[in-house]
Amino acid sequence: MIVRKNLEQQLRYRRYDVASTGTKAIVVETADYAKKSFDQNAATFEKLAGVKSLDQAIQIQSDYLKSAYEGLVAHATKTRELYTKLAQDSVAPFGFIRSAAEATVASTKSAARTK
Repeated sequence: MIVRKNLEQQLRYRRYDVASTGTKAIVVETADYAKKSFDQNAATFEKLAGVKSLDQAIQIQSDYLKSAYEGLVAHATKTRELYTKLAQDSVAPFGFIRSAAEATVASTKSAARTK
């Protein structure tokens, strides 16, 4: 009973620690992307405010769209990696329980075979 309670407390602490660390990384990445995106939007607007021809405006918009798309893809890739790591780290403590259970079953089987 005491061992089980201790194990439950350890698992609970690990889950919160993993969730906190993983969530923090995702929040930081998202905030960085939002700041970069805002800065890029402001810079593009300033460039567009000073254009004198339609060709210049089209070129600025094309450059902006290309850059924004590349930034979005990079952000989505990084976020996917962070969520994947968070999920793997969240499940990792349960691997320990599985290993312990498999060891117990294996020792029980071998003891039963020797009888």
